[in-house]
Amino acid sequence: MFKWVTQVLSGHGCFGKYLCRIEREPDARCHHCVHCGEDTAQHTLAECVAWEEQRRVLRNEVGSDLSLPAVVRKMVDSAESWDAVVSFCEDVMSQKETAEREREILLTSFPNRRRRTGRRRRADNALFRPP
Repeated sequence: MFKWVTQVLSGHGCFGKYLCRIEREPDARCHHCVHCGEDTAQHTLAECVAWEEQRRVLRNEVGSDLSLPAVVRKMVDSAESWDAVVSFCEDVMSQKETAEREREILLTSFPNRRRRTGRRRRADNALFRPP
């Protein structure tokens, strides 16, 4: 599904940095690995330990440079590279999307934890930001 490729290439979608920017998450951390900073498209593509197996398959096809510009160059160079990137994005992003949905359900399943909107939401989020 090209929706997930678009999300990886644009940085929009189930990435902590994007979700924090649009105020759907209180911070930009990655929920899939412990020792990381921001969850970005680049982090997901090249660094997150949760996707190491998928990344190994991707590297076999496109090489070790997993910067977004290098990946795009490889994608347009060959159909095999294109397919490898699409496969990586579909596998990883579908799992990230499922995990995001599960977090949303968990947050809304408790009445006092329901998602707030507007000023109350921003005030509540400010309470839970790390120091």
